[in-house]
Amino acid sequence: MKIAIITDVHGNAPALDAVLAEIDAAGDMERIYCLGDMIGIGPDTNEVLARLTGRSDVSFVTGNHELAVLHIIDGRGCLNGHETAYAHHQWIAERLDPRYIPFLNGLPVSEQVQVGGVSILMTHYHLRADGQFEPIDARPDGLKLDALYSGTGYDLVCFGHHHPLHLFETASRTYLNPGALGCYVIPKARYAIVRAAGGAVTIECKEADYDNRAFLRSYLDLDVPDATFILQAFHGNQIGR
Repeated sequence: MKIAIITDVHGNAPALDAVLAEIDAAGDMERIYCLGDMIGIGPDTNEVLARLTGRSDVSFVTGNHELAVLHIIDGRGCLNGHETAYAHHQWIAERLDPRYIPFLNGLPVSEQVQVGGVSILMTHYHLRADGQFEPIDARPDGLKLDALYSGTGYDLVCFGHHHPLHLFETASRTYLNPGALGCYVIPKARYAIVRAAGGAVTIECKEADYDNRAFLRSYLDLDVPDATFILQAFHGNQIGR
């Protein structure tokens, strides 16, 4: 069986379109798993949600940006730990089409699936015992992750949140973060293909080319809060090159 893993679309509709076009052209994908942070950072919140929820072959878990925006919409103010992004999340919340609120509220924080005899955990990031996300480890490795998942029965852990690509194979299991689909320092959208059969798994990390020029300009055209910082920190200041 073949499945696609995408994560951290971050409101980038043209990047998502490029990845979905490649997946659809392959014609043999059983399912797409979207690991959260569909919204936030980029301005294309409603466009991204329309594309993903309009398909019947996508499964979802929530991310911290979904949780932060819903926190504001629910009248609870800033989600703890997201103070520096509060103005940006308010901007997203004000523009979110209300029809997507029940969908976002219903998303789980993780999902365990069986694919081709392989037990897979789908999560936006590693979870603490209280169900909250662990702090980002800027230098992860297989040994650290093995300690975190000791005693679990997962063969493969798929996650996002930390935007670089990570692929670790240990004696215990495989760990995959395909890298942020919608945030990258070059105009490529990242995702991964997982092939699972007979309890064995192989992974192919891929990058779809796309034209990001109009998308990057839209930050300034729409007066997105923190646009200058976002373009530098999450897109490598490509617009200034």
